[in-house]
Amino acid sequence: MADKILVLGPAWVGDMVLAQSLFKILKIKQPDCIIDVAAPAWTLPLLERMPEVSGKIALPFKHGELAFWQRIQFGKSLKNAGYSQAIILTNSFKSALLPWAAGIAKRTSFLGEMRYGLINDIRPLDKAKLKKTVERFVTLGIDKDASLPKAIPNPHLNSAPEAPWILASKHGILKKNNNLNDKSKILGLCPGAEYGEAKRWPAEYYAEVANEALKNGWQVLLFGSDKDVPVTSQINRLTQNQCVDLGGKTKLGEAIDLMSICDTLISNDSGLMHVAAALSKEAGNKKLIAIFGSSDPYHTPPMQSDAMIEYLGISCSPCFKRECPLKGEAHLACLKNITPQLIASKI
Repeated sequence: MADKILVLGPAWVGDMVLAQSLFKILKIKQPDCIIDVAAPAWTLPLLERMPEVSGKIALPFKHGELAFWQRIQFGKSLKNAGYSQAIILTNSFKSALLPWAAGIAKRTSFLGEMRYGLINDIRPLDKAKLKKTVERFVTLGIDKDASLPKAIPNPHLNSAPEAPWILASKHGILKKNNNLNDKSKILGLCPGAEYGEAKRWPAEYYAEVANEALKNGWQVLLFGSDKDVPVTSQINRLTQNQCVDLGGKTKLGEAIDLMSICDTLISNDSGLMHVAAALSKEAGNKKLIAIFGSSDPYHTPPMQSDAMIEYLGISCSPCFKRECPLKGEAHLACLKNITPQLIASKI
């Protein structure tokens, strides 16, 4: 009988994309296994585009809240679901409550926040050995004494063939006759990063790149959540409103579909960067340029072999801070010294 596995997924878009590598490993190990994923509702559009995932369970808890008894009750509601294993990808105490309450026999994770008893298949977390987030996820899906596979499968999000073009028409994005062979090109810019300023390449730099692309006949799409509206609006103003500003105008699933028709995508180290990497197979010549500032491209690189990573690695990098603590010329030097001319030359 095939195993039925419940995965407690991460709340961040980028981490959920990386989690698909774990799902692929589980399927390689046992092709008939059934994988259900429980995660915050906003991650479900990602799961819907992962063929390895059978069931998507939206967790009703607010971000950061303990909701102790609610988690216990939610776990008890899954007692008869037939899960043989739970894999918990987050390290919090609260995330381990649900599979324990569900009575799942094997509960696999790192120890995290003192979770003795809640986790009964504890894996050692050697951060020097498992430097990448994706490696930490994948190691929870293999046998305890096994080595990481030499080649970790890259995430790949599926997109329904017609969905992008329906959305493109709605938002005024043009390709003649919706023909992929049309010579006009689409550039997608992802200038947001929820983590903080120290991950965001300057808006005026994005605008310079956009103006260069527009001059050469490209269409330019600006992607972002509600929180990114100020920066996408600023970029659009600096291009005389010649871009298609999608900031705050698309749900995550819609953004994924529209990103799939872009020829080139430029992104900060953000959730959308990982989405862009996972869409690379949608078109053979799709290019991703990923810009890193305060974070480490070795820790969370885009999972796409052809991705172009721009990272200066100056003496204070990576600092992993949300806001740059330095003043004067040193302020945000890790990002400001990556010139728009350099990025424009790589489009």
